[in-house]
Formats: sequence, structure tokens, C-alpha cells
Amino acid sequence: MSEDDGGRKNLRMPEDDEVFAEVTDMLGANRVQVRCADGKERTARIPGRMQKRIWIREDDVVLVEPWDWQDDKADVTWRYEKSDADQLREEGHIE
Repeated sequence: MSEDDGGRKNLRMPEDDEVFAEVTDMLGANRVQVRCADGKERTARIPGRMQKRIWIREDDVVLVEPWDWQDDKADVTWRYEKSDADQLREEGHIE
């Protein structure tokens, strides 16, 4: 790995219906409150494949996929590490 890239990593970007979101509150029962990049507050569900493997805390940046049939709910699909979230902010992908 060369140092020419300045430490930049290739990060997972939103696909299809996914949007960036920031966790604002932990609700319990595998649910979190998120503020999405499209300006909406949603209740997001942490799927079973992520439970006890990937710990999600308040202020984490995540990717969520809003439900087609209920726009105020979503599923968490990815969580970014703090350094990855900082890189996304520097590149202007999130606020």
C-alpha cells in the first residue's frame, strides 16, 4: 500500500434505495432512531445478522434502507467506523 493516497480508504457507498443516517437515540428491542440525509427522522431496525456482531451507538453514521410501504421506518444495512465517518464528512458526502 502506498502513501500517495493520503490514507484514504474506499468506503461502501449507498446503493439503490440506501441513504446515510446518524443514530440519534437508542430505543431498545433492536431499534434505533436515526436522522437521515434526506431530512427525515426514521425508526430503524437492526437486523439479526448485525446483532451482537456490530455494536451501534448514538452518533454513529450508518446506512439505512427505508421501507417501501412505511416511509418512517427503515433497516440498518451498514455501520461506519469513526475514522470512516470522518472521511465521509471531509469528502462532503454527509454533514
